[in-house]
Amino acid sequence: MTRRCLAVLLQCLHVIALTSAASDGSKWTYTGLEGKYNWPKKHPYCGGVSQSPIDIRNELLQYDPALQPVEVRGYNNCTEPLTLINNGHSVKMSLPSTMYISSLPHRYSAAQLHLHWGSTDHLGGSEHTINGKQYPAEMHIVHFNSDKYSNLSTAVDKADGLAVMGVFIDVGAFNPVFDHILSHLGSVRYRDQVVQIPAFNIFNLLPERLDEFYRYDGSLTTPPCYPSVLWTVFRNPVRISQEQLLSLQTVLYSTYVNEPISLKMNQNYRHPQETNERHVVVSFRDELTILHWNLGVILAITLAAVLGAVLIVALIVFMLIKKRSKKNNQDNGKGVIYKPAASKEEDTSKV
Repeated sequence: MTRRCLAVLLQCLHVIALTSAASDGSKWTYTGLEGKYNWPKKHPYCGGVSQSPIDIRNELLQYDPALQPVEVRGYNNCTEPLTLINNGHSVKMSLPSTMYISSLPHRYSAAQLHLHWGSTDHLGGSEHTINGKQYPAEMHIVHFNSDKYSNLSTAVDKADGLAVMGVFIDVGAFNPVFDHILSHLGSVRYRDQVVQIPAFNIFNLLPERLDEFYRYDGSLTTPPCYPSVLWTVFRNPVRISQEQLLSLQTVLYSTYVNEPISLKMNQNYRHPQETNERHVVVSFRDELTILHWNLGVILAITLAAVLGAVLIVALIVFMLIKKRSKKNNQDNGKGVIYKPAASKEEDTSKV
């Protein structure tokens, strides 16, 4: 086969791949006609009842004493180079399957991590929120159930297929660990650009407290939105500098390098979805204690107010009854004519 024929064949295969991708509705964006509010039109699961992210509110929380601290293996001895790619929606970094979560009923092996963030005009960028509070960014570390499935693609649509760890990112001091990723963003400015980066200690990307987290059943936060994710969202954020956050907000583009118009990649997060009677189990007590204490105080105050009102009403009714009774007695006394009793002698004389 000549080189020209090979080039034509490759071009045809590329066109077929693009056509297939378009026909299955895989094209999507965060804004516009293909934006997140229109995802359910082509991706029915995105309109389902177990969607993510959610606003983690106090009233959803249930303390579970059986929850153990998150334990991971292989996170601190990654030795092979890592692939960083701009996929048009986020910046994604491959992870070796030798990294895994060991504290779940199944072994969940790592596949990739990616980030969500806002913009210079809108500092909020996390997907999950805590009682309405949105952090500047959020990192997702995606794992698949390697006890039952051979890879991420096979596991992605299974009910027990995925386990994702969510890490809030806040602004603070310069973070040298995150710079292993952020310093390479310039090499993947445009969609489908790829760069190999040196291995580093992935464990240091995690927050210090792995024993404080929220957990619930949810979904992928991007199409096709399969409800296949066991979410573990850590309570405490990690921090990066303002300059590092700025690089996330400004360096990357969601368009290809040769497109006439370049679109900035920012505000790449989905808004909180309905909880639909789902609960969030938590591994810590204090927020629940405060919540229950507040409810107890409110209940006690309400009960005291009700009892006080009842007592006042009862006292007023009692006083009115007493006053009316006294008046009736006085009225009855005015109508009685007193007649002295006749003596026995008078009575006998009349016989």
